[in-house]
Amino acid sequence: MSASTSGRVVVVGGGLAGLAAGLACADAGADVTLLERAPRVGGATWSFERRGLWFDNGQHVFLRCCTAYRSFLDRIGASSLVRLQERLDIPVIAPGGRAVHIRRGRGPAPWHLAATLARYSHLSLADRARLLRAALALMRLDRDAPETDGQSFGAWLRAHGQTDMALERLWDLIALPTLNVHADDASLGLAAFVFQVGLLHDATAADIGWSRVPLRRLHADHATRALEQAGAVVRTSAAVDALELRDGAVVGVRSNGDVIEAEAVILAVPHTAIGELLPPGASSIANDAAALRSSPIVNVHFVFDRVVMPFEFVAGIGTACQWVFDRSEVAGLDPAAGQCVAVSLSGADAYIGRRPEELIGELTTELGALFPAVRTARVIDAVVTREHTATFRASPGTSAYRPAALSPLRGLTLAGAWTRTGWPATMEGAVRSGQSAAVEALKMCSRGTSRLDRPTAPGGFVPAAFSEAAR
Repeated sequence: MSASTSGRVVVVGGGLAGLAAGLACADAGADVTLLERAPRVGGATWSFERRGLWFDNGQHVFLRCCTAYRSFLDRIGASSLVRLQERLDIPVIAPGGRAVHIRRGRGPAPWHLAATLARYSHLSLADRARLLRAALALMRLDRDAPETDGQSFGAWLRAHGQTDMALERLWDLIALPTLNVHADDASLGLAAFVFQVGLLHDATAADIGWSRVPLRRLHADHATRALEQAGAVVRTSAAVDALELRDGAVVGVRSNGDVIEAEAVILAVPHTAIGELLPPGASSIANDAAALRSSPIVNVHFVFDRVVMPFEFVAGIGTACQWVFDRSEVAGLDPAAGQCVAVSLSGADAYIGRRPEELIGELTTELGALFPAVRTARVIDAVVTREHTATFRASPGTSAYRPAALSPLRGLTLAGAWTRTGWPATMEGAVRSGQSAAVEALKMCSRGTSRLDRPTAPGGFVPAAFSEAAR
């Protein structure tokens, strides 16, 4: 089977990066086919039903500063299905149930956090006094310098007066869920990005958002509908066997025995899967992807017979429960019937290989130390989800291994949160990568066609750079 290549783009991979890339190309008038090897799109954001309730594989929150992701939600008509805090508020809880809130004030950044951190009693007065010095130094840091990326965030913090206690009880509260490694194992460049963009440059940037519905409904269902309404073809259970090459250029893909030709191919697959699709001429990309390594995430989901936690979410210190989320609304659980609670474990090397019953038992005890109601509640159900290769490992020196959207092979662009977006491996990074790949793909199409239409879809989900690319 062969198809015309007039303005045709094939997107391989139906995660957020592939969905964003496909929408951007379709909205610009390209003929888009999106291929996903799994039975559903959504990539690393997926949901499953169990005993009448819905569970997400992980707790995928976003921030107000995630403008590309929020634009993506607008484009697929899903913005009404998420909640975004009016003002940053993170309850931080320790065993014994003592919660201290990190809230932003009304002043400009970085002073919007000064009052709340001065009252942050999980740290000593001396540790609190040293926070401002480190924060101001981090604010001024050149996060894009190679020497910055090559340093450990934890080592840098200690050199700026931060104690082990401060790392555990404050800095890792942010670094661990955003970078998926502890501060000691994290690139200073990526950590500086997280804190500068999320907390230190814009007072509103770190307000937290989350889905009110299962991620499958939020992303997969709405994005599939948006793509098809834009004229794209979405094929699931469609594995790509190889790239189709001609004269050293990528001219299509082989999928389930068919050849689908195209002027541009966007590979939007995880960094752990890129090597099996690339030809020998692109071995440098495969080698760099392998050098990125991976960091796991584990989630343990509980259904209790009563309400045990009075918060929508909390961060934990002095406990194995790093972050705990009330997922009752997403699960579809009537509050009168109990509460669905998920414990999220990032940088989960110590947990990924453990047996489910061990994790469930340990975390039930840990939750009981945080919330006394757990001790008398009955666990109706519990399930463990694991992502062995959830993200690339945000280690020092990582930046050198992240490829640009435009690959060395003609006709091929790359997308994925692991590519060179500047962001860590987040939903925002995935969407931005898809937009960047779409820009390069549309340039390839515009050279082979007389014109590509300007965006016609509501919201115009096409990167501004395309206004130049299409000329």
